[in-house]
Formats: sequence, C-alpha cells, structure tokens
Amino acid sequence: MSSDRLEPRPIVELRSDVVDQIAAGEVVERPAHLVKELIENAIDAGATEVEVEFDHGGRSVRVTDDGVGIRPEDLPRALARHATSKITSAEDLWKLRSFGFRGEALASIAAVSRLGVTSLPRSKSEEGKASKITSEFGRVSKVEAASGNRGTTVSIQELFENVPARLKFMKSESAEGAQIRAVFKASAIAHPESAFRLRSKGKTELAFKSGETFLARAQSVLGVKLHLAKGEFEGIKAEIAFSGPQDVLGNSKGLWFFVQNRWVQDRSLQAAVIESYRGLLMRNGHGEYPVAVIKLDAPDGEVDVNIHPTKSAVKFRDPSRAFRAVARTLRAALETAPWVSAESRGSAKASGASSMAISVQTATQPDRVPYTLKEFTRPYQASESTASIEQNAHVAAGSLVGESALIAPRFDSSELDRIQIKTKTLDTSHDQVRGTGTWSRLEILGQAGSTYIVCQDSDRMVFVDQHAAHERVAFERLMRAWKEKGENGTVETQSMLFPLVIDMEPEHIEALARHATDLSHIGI
Repeated sequence: MSSDRLEPRPIVELRSDVVDQIAAGEVVERPAHLVKELIENAIDAGATEVEVEFDHGGRSVRVTDDGVGIRPEDLPRALARHATSKITSAEDLWKLRSFGFRGEALASIAAVSRLGVTSLPRSKSEEGKASKITSEFGRVSKVEAASGNRGTTVSIQELFENVPARLKFMKSESAEGAQIRAVFKASAIAHPESAFRLRSKGKTELAFKSGETFLARAQSVLGVKLHLAKGEFEGIKAEIAFSGPQDVLGNSKGLWFFVQNRWVQDRSLQAAVIESYRGLLMRNGHGEYPVAVIKLDAPDGEVDVNIHPTKSAVKFRDPSRAFRAVARTLRAALETAPWVSAESRGSAKASGASSMAISVQTATQPDRVPYTLKEFTRPYQASESTASIEQNAHVAAGSLVGESALIAPRFDSSELDRIQIKTKTLDTSHDQVRGTGTWSRLEILGQAGSTYIVCQDSDRMVFVDQHAAHERVAFERLMRAWKEKGENGTVETQSMLFPLVIDMEPEHIEALARHATDLSHIGI
C-alpha cells in the first residue's frame, strides 16, 4: 500500500478490560506463573503453611495460606491494578525483600478467570468472620461475609475461558502440571521455614514439613544426597547445596538458582556451576549436569528485580562478582570431595581470593558398585608368529585378569567395539572419527583406584571410566536386542519373584507411560 493513501488514525485510550487482558498476557503466561504469584503473595503475608491444589492442567487452582490475611475494606483494592502493600515509592524497588511489588497479579488473573478471594485477618477475634470477593472475568462483586479459617484462600476456575486464543497455546495437562510442580518445588526449597503441600485431583502429591534447614529441604525436594557449602565474595553471599559427581543428570533441570530468595533463570550462574565441576563430569555429546541449588544474597542496590513481568530474571550491577561468588565457593567445596569418607579425603586446598570465606558440610560416601577388570577384558589372542614376543613382553600385565593369564588383556565387549570414537583435530571445524574396533586394540596396563582402567594405544594413553563403560555396554546390549528382536516381541524376559516397587515423580510416570510400547519391546 502506498504511503500517500494512508490516513492518520485517532489515538484512543484502551478500555480497562483490554488493558487487563494485555497485562494478564505478560504476568500469567501459563498456569504455573499464576501459582508462583499466589505462593509469593502467601509468603509475603508471613504464611507458615501453604497448600496448593490444582486440576485440569492448572485451569483450576486453589492456594490456601495461614498468613496475616486481608482486611475487608482492602479486598476491592487487592483486585485493582497497580495496588499493593509492598512498596510506596520508587526507591523501594532497590531494597526489596518482598516478592510482590507490581500490584498486577490478582488483577491480571481476575481478568481471565473466575476468581474468588476469601480472607480472615489474624487480628480478628476468634468470633470474627471471613470476608469474600469474587470476579467473573474482570467483573468484580461486592465484599460479602463468608466462612473461612485465618489467612487467605484464592481460588481460580476456568482460566483463559474468555481468551480462546490463549487457551489454544496451553500445553497438555501433564506438561502444564509438570511446570506447576516445578514452581511448587522451587518455592518449597526457597522457604524451608514454612510447610508446603501440593494436591492434584484430590490427592496429596508432595508435602514438606516446616522448620527444616536449607540443606534438608533441598534434599527432601530433589531426592538426592547433597552437600552444603557457604562462601562470600565482595559482599555477595553464596549458599550452595550440591551433589557429588556420581549423582548427575543428562540435562540442566537439576540446577536451581535463587537470588534474594527469588527463583530465577540465569545462564551466567549456570556456567559458573559447570566451570566449578570441570574435570569431574563427562562432557561428551550429551554431557552430564550435576544437581545443585544455589542461593545468592546481594546487598541492597546490587540487584535489579524489576526487569520482567513474571520476575523470573534479575540483573546484577556487576555480573562477574556473582559468577565468581558461585564458582569459587562451589569449586573450593568440590576440592574437599565431601562425598568421600573423611579418612580417605585428606586435606584439600581452598581456592579463591583471600576475601573468600568457605565452609563445607561433609557427607558420608554413597554406595558404589565395584567393577573388576574381568568384566571388560579377555586375554589377547595373538598370531603364532608374534605370540611368544607378546607373551614375554607382557607377563606382568597378564596378572590383571587372572593368575593363569600370561599375555596382555584386551577389551572383550562387542558392544563397546560398535561405538565410533570421535577425537578433536587441529582443524576445529570437524572431528576425526575413528572406526569401530577401537576398544579391542587397546592394551590394558592396570586399574587405578577401582575406578579407571588404564590402557595404551599405539600413540596414546587412555583412561576408561569403568562405571560409564558398564552403563554403555548394558545400553548397547538393550539397543541390539530391541533392534534385532524387539519388533517381533521375542526379547527374552524373566519375571521377578517379588515385584520391584519404585517411587517416582508424577511427571516421570507420565513420561514412562508415553513410551510403554517401546519399553515392552525390550522386555519391561
């Protein structure tokens, strides 16, 4: 369209309902954000008990707390935009210790749902009655008397019913439920002093008691043995609960970051954690990630929390200080190897500047599966012309696989030899792929610390992690059985005498259910 045909359009103020729906799109992108806002309101109100109940993937939510409550005359303002009890001036934004401050959450939620707020302030006498206010997609009712316990209950029904376009963008019930559980876990980790309970479809899924320590709460939420480290760098305090290198995941979902007790996403802090674990994790094509909870507390004015409507990100005045606070605290703790028994740990060197103060809480060593060389090796089968030379040259090495063996052992795993080995070249634009059979060529020299197999090739030494090798062999055998027999349903299986019962998170159960057919092909 040519510019000479355009006419100036009048500028008008948007109707309040349009403004509210725009705000809702920023603050409540999905049900999990709604739950996060309501939990944070409960914590700001001094709640010691918080219960979250949801259904239909979060389209129905109820959050109940025992906080200070809301006075009847304040209920209408609670549903008004830009009305809050958290701040009174712009300067307050730089010294926030509350979670809410925008005054938009309840108003935004009320614009896209059927919402009800029932509250009984603590200051009321035992005979006092609660008050209730409702909103039908932005149409607010009058305050009425109601029955209720001390504290506040916020209930939401038919979320996004009046915005079908937004409703179409919601994911499946299981996916939305997984996000709600993640928000709930993050809130429980950040506030171990309070009790939390999560219910779905009328059943209690998760419950955590009040009065726990940070380390105990992180362990009970994540289900992994963790160790605690504390440090401070240039005024930024770090408290970190971290796993040993034997407890890892294939993705970064086990990394949780909290700044001023706010759950945030921060790539720089994630890089600091990975840097701290350098040399302790396998960084192959998929990679390994530890489980860690990082809590940072910075002085007032050093962190800006007012950069995103969902408050899922913060900005540091000096990001490098936060990076170093995490990296140095965690690395110093990892160097003490707290997952190893005190007798075998020995003294460790602390890293970092002299201004760093580090303390580490140690833990007992977890059980480790012992592996022997016999599980991976066989005597080397040399030709007749070279057998005597090989035998004389490797008499000492023969003792690795048994008293009767007189020649150097080699890997005896067809599964390992199926793996293609990639090595870095001087030309970093591509990797050099070494063909199959690489493992059987390796000559085994010994075993280090019941952990690594020490080998040599024609031009290099190779250290093989026995635990990783054992896992890969098992994986390759399952894959071969699945490809060769699984499609016909002929994989050999054996029923257990007693069923093995495994406690799993709901999202893990849902993931297994989606792959039930594939699992049955490999005999599960």
